[in-house]
Amino acid sequence: MTTRNIWPSSGNDPRWTAVDAYSCKHLNPASRPNAKALDDTLTASDAAGLPPISLSPAQGKFLALHCRAAGVTHALEVGTLGGYSAIWIASENPHLRLTTVEYNKTHVEVARKNIELAGLSDRIEVIHGAGLDVLARLRDEVTAGTRPQFGFVLIDADKENNWNYLKLAKDMVKPNSVICVDNVVREGQLADFTNRDPHTVASRQLVENAGKEPGVDSVVVQTVGVKWYDGWLWVVVS
Repeated sequence: MTTRNIWPSSGNDPRWTAVDAYSCKHLNPASRPNAKALDDTLTASDAAGLPPISLSPAQGKFLALHCRAAGVTHALEVGTLGGYSAIWIASENPHLRLTTVEYNKTHVEVARKNIELAGLSDRIEVIHGAGLDVLARLRDEVTAGTRPQFGFVLIDADKENNWNYLKLAKDMVKPNSVICVDNVVREGQLADFTNRDPHTVASRQLVENAGKEPGVDSVVVQTVGVKWYDGWLWVVVS
């Protein structure tokens, strides 16, 4: 299975990439049933000009294994890109159905094709539309009982709306479900209060708001690897 540096940085430590490459070779070998589909998804996404910002293989498998351990049958993703993380989660959990939301029409087309080639079109629904609009509609469907509650949510889209996405997702999940928000540490800029980059400011607001939000308990998990230095906000909803 392909392991590549998808978040190049001048501060990248080659040990992080080496550990990912070594462990991936042994724990996600090319002989695994989903290996070719995942590699083909990255290749097709690159060929279509999509930005190389998918989750790393280790991150994708971690989320997939979490869904398996938690017995998740319905998951939600905000930010499909080329479908790489969606394929990871669904291919490792044959009883799981995933709904993924993407604003960019080209990304939607590439993802749907990748998902079709992976043989997962029957279990992965790709919805094209603005995240806030689609999530509001999904929330109404969950409230009305026409769509099942979700057991896991991955938020990996436009960072300025992370808090809004989390608030909407909170109303759609079962008790004790996890909402994972990607890219919140931002190479440590999260704690650099002189940094006023909009994505970093939004991440800081997300963390601070989550700490005050009733009914959730959260932790920031810092990560290193082929995606260099970043991290997740890991939220458990009561």
